[in-house]
Amino acid sequence: MENIDRTKELETKDIATLLWAYALPAVISQIIASVYNMVDRMFIGRGVGALAIAGLAITMPVMNVIHAFGSLIGVGAASRMSIVLGKKDKEWAENILGNSLTLTLMLGVLVITFAYLFLDRILTMFGATPETIAYAREYMIYILPGMFLITVTFNLTGLIRASGYPTKAMLIMAGGAILNIILDPIFIFALHLGIKGAAIASTISISVMAIVSILHFVNPKSFISFKTHAWKPRGFIFKNIVMIGMSPFLMNLTAAGVVAILNHQLLSYGGDLAVGAYGICHTYGNLLVLMIIGVCQGMQPIAGYNYGAGHGHRLRHVYVLTMKICVLIGFVGSVISCVIPGAMMSLFSKDQQLIILGRTALRYSMVMFPLIGFTIVNSNFFQSIDKPWIAITTSLSRQVIFLVPMCILIPLIFEKTGLIGLNGVWISLTISDVMGAVLAAILLLTQRKIFSIKETENNILQ
Repeated sequence: MENIDRTKELETKDIATLLWAYALPAVISQIIASVYNMVDRMFIGRGVGALAIAGLAITMPVMNVIHAFGSLIGVGAASRMSIVLGKKDKEWAENILGNSLTLTLMLGVLVITFAYLFLDRILTMFGATPETIAYAREYMIYILPGMFLITVTFNLTGLIRASGYPTKAMLIMAGGAILNIILDPIFIFALHLGIKGAAIASTISISVMAIVSILHFVNPKSFISFKTHAWKPRGFIFKNIVMIGMSPFLMNLTAAGVVAILNHQLLSYGGDLAVGAYGICHTYGNLLVLMIIGVCQGMQPIAGYNYGAGHGHRLRHVYVLTMKICVLIGFVGSVISCVIPGAMMSLFSKDQQLIILGRTALRYSMVMFPLIGFTIVNSNFFQSIDKPWIAITTSLSRQVIFLVPMCILIPLIFEKTGLIGLNGVWISLTISDVMGAVLAAILLLTQRKIFSIKETENNILQ
């Protein structure tokens, strides 16, 4: 591997060819990671039981909080690196690498320590009941070390992709997910460790990914590698990383709060099995979201580099192409989920009541997924080109502005009109998807001038 600038192609190659080269590895790694999550839940649901699935669903918002801190640094650093490489400043990119890892380690230790100290309180706050908290606690105790390392992996694989190695970033993520799929049945069934075994398998796999990611930047032959000067903390780099990463950070953080509210609403109107049904729906939805995010990860270095270089026409091209692909992914996923929801639910559980609840939930939560794709692309695009506040508003609109009040008010309206309140919770998901997309479209129109930016006009880093 030669120490050459692997990013020059970002301003010279055909956009479609570039997006294919950068997005396909990211999508493959995201699909494999998502399939791992689905297989994990299938093993737990069929091998441990329906209440274990509900307990696992309780851990999702806690995991979202931890992922939020990982995305705060990882997305912010990768986006900033792409922009400065567009400015041809390699030393600055090296400083971003060193500072981002320092920041990741500092925040990771604080967050994981806090989670261990207040684990039962946190799980109860997110909807755990006496029937499910034992499963949730057992899983979290063993997965938390892995969650610390996943923040490191998320940060470094984003920087590997941004510095011109998209296939290597894919292989790291995909390799860890495949290893996890192999280890799951061994720890859950062969060693009879149940839900604890699933967590241990995940932690081992994540550890391998983190080590390989670090070794890439230790290698001096990598285009961007660890340098002594890069470890000096620089306040302005911390600030730049955090500002760009604030959008996915707040999105993941508020997702945890929203899921907590949803879980409490589901418990009120449908009990533990309703929480489990939503957990399965979230798993399917997460598959599509991760595929869309994979495409956006491929877009990010292309958009960031060309924005930094002032190539507005290439910026527009990659945005439009990314949007077409992601809306199509959402459409296909929506059709499949709405046509065969029962078959999809039965993959996770043999409990007929859970399957019946899940069929309705799956249809309402997935029917507007093309619009979710539209919203996600806009949020990722604006964070890629250093427009953090537009990205933040876009990413938070669906969950905070619309979903939270609707999931509280609509079930009450349903009950007053003699309908089932639980269906009101499901319908609130659909309505918030539509309204979030409308707001995203309005914000996009206010920023359309960026597609005509020229190199002489682009002073974003000065």
